[in-house]
Amino acid sequence: KKMSRNTNPPTEYAWRPLPGSQSLAIASTCDEILYHGTRGPGKSEAQLAYFVARCGRGYGTHWNGVIIDRGYKNLGDLIAKSQVMIPKIFPKAKFFSSKSDLLWKFPDGETLMFRHAKRIDDYRNFHGQEFPYIGWNELTSFPTSDLYDAMKSCSRSGFLPKEHSPKLTAEDKRVIVECELLGEPIPKDIQEKIIPDIPLVTFSTTNPHGVGHNWIKRRFIDASPPGVPVIKTVNVYNPRTKKEEPVSTSLVHIFGSYRENKYLDAKYVASLNAITDPAKRAAWLGGNWAITSGGALDDIWNSSVHVVPRFVVPKEWRLTRSFDWGSSHPFSVGFWAIANGEEVELHNGRKFCPPRGSLVRIAEIYGCEKFRNEVGVWDYAYGTNRGTKLSAREIARQIIEMQDELTDDGWISTRVYPGPADNQISNVNEAESNSVAQIMEREGIYWEKSDKKAGSRVNGLETMRSALENAVQGEGPGLYVMNHCEAFIETVPSIARDEVKQDDVDTTSEDHIYDEARYMVTFDKAIFAGKVTIDMIS
Repeated sequence: KKMSRNTNPPTEYAWRPLPGSQSLAIASTCDEILYHGTRGPGKSEAQLAYFVARCGRGYGTHWNGVIIDRGYKNLGDLIAKSQVMIPKIFPKAKFFSSKSDLLWKFPDGETLMFRHAKRIDDYRNFHGQEFPYIGWNELTSFPTSDLYDAMKSCSRSGFLPKEHSPKLTAEDKRVIVECELLGEPIPKDIQEKIIPDIPLVTFSTTNPHGVGHNWIKRRFIDASPPGVPVIKTVNVYNPRTKKEEPVSTSLVHIFGSYRENKYLDAKYVASLNAITDPAKRAAWLGGNWAITSGGALDDIWNSSVHVVPRFVVPKEWRLTRSFDWGSSHPFSVGFWAIANGEEVELHNGRKFCPPRGSLVRIAEIYGCEKFRNEVGVWDYAYGTNRGTKLSAREIARQIIEMQDELTDDGWISTRVYPGPADNQISNVNEAESNSVAQIMEREGIYWEKSDKKAGSRVNGLETMRSALENAVQGEGPGLYVMNHCEAFIETVPSIARDEVKQDDVDTTSEDHIYDEARYMVTFDKAIFAGKVTIDMIS
């Protein structure tokens, strides 16, 4: 008997995810998803597809999404991709474009909006709205986590499966209420009509190169290996059950590579390989997070040069400190040794002999909000830009404690002289109140005025760059940081340039340690230009 041949045509797909990272990202059930890696694996398409794949499932008008970007151009690219993808999957979906709206409306009432936001103040445009799906396009373009964290308050939905599942009749809902009152199981035929609860998801895409590199690396990349969720469980009051109960949230990062995308032309890969900026090439071509990225200093920062092992400061070196005041935002205190040209021996046997007048950061106090990490240790919450709200008196006492600790542990053997501080500490805001400077003076901590003249910010960046460049070239006084000064190393090398004032840093970023260090280098600015010498001990 002859076997009949299968004449069914092959299945046609309106859109199909690539095997590998793109499929994993779209199928993830985690609450926070970071899809990162090289250029070209299809991250933007995955971000769109995650939302679209959950349309038409019965959530209707409850399934609302917003994708946020810091720049209009990137939104334009994303919208163009959506206009190719979505009509193939939902031919009746409509795109609306006006001054106030950039959004898709789907046949069952779902909506996907595209919005532009730059700063924490832009959160006001979203406050009070419900977005079960929040997308962040190029997350590293956001210098801090402020806006990301604020938008979590919008990650919510009023969807209740036992009330809003579209196939439930009025009689079904009556039976459900009755069963729950009597503690009886819901009939199977009704259970089958109840759809799963609506997912609450934040789906971000990025590559490692950008001003937000540090906070994203710490929150996602350093938290676990790729594809391994980080799950946190806390006990909270559940308004739906009226009980205290454990609730788990999950976070995952998924790595994607251009190598997975069969639709890419090899010439595109060649263009990535031709990028001259080594940090950008490592980020875009390799998805490498072990880079320094930010803008204002990253091109000259070299950790193998600027970061030195901790050593005992010679007694002939002058010791000083600098201070940037903060309360709701972080404060920063830096302790510095000014080299006299004397050679020191490091613990690894290496000799270190910075030119006379070089600054070496020997310790720091960073007044930044902290969190308890996965192993129960308190760690700085870099990127949140939130301070500890300590009083001036408490900060002064911490400075004294640090100086005593450095002395008692044998790291220094001479006094720490007053150095430059943010001049606003001398301001008196109320008629009969004391300034921050006066309060600190009562505790025995004094400061010098910093350079706040017109143009001082631009001059400060130029001087900081000169100091770092001197260290790289090995010519003239440079700037160095001991390897335990984590806060400086985490925040300063990647400080971003201002988008408008390119000769200054972005003041909306976490710039407090940078400012404090800037006061220090501009305090003796002429030294780094090789114009004057300095008295080591006075």
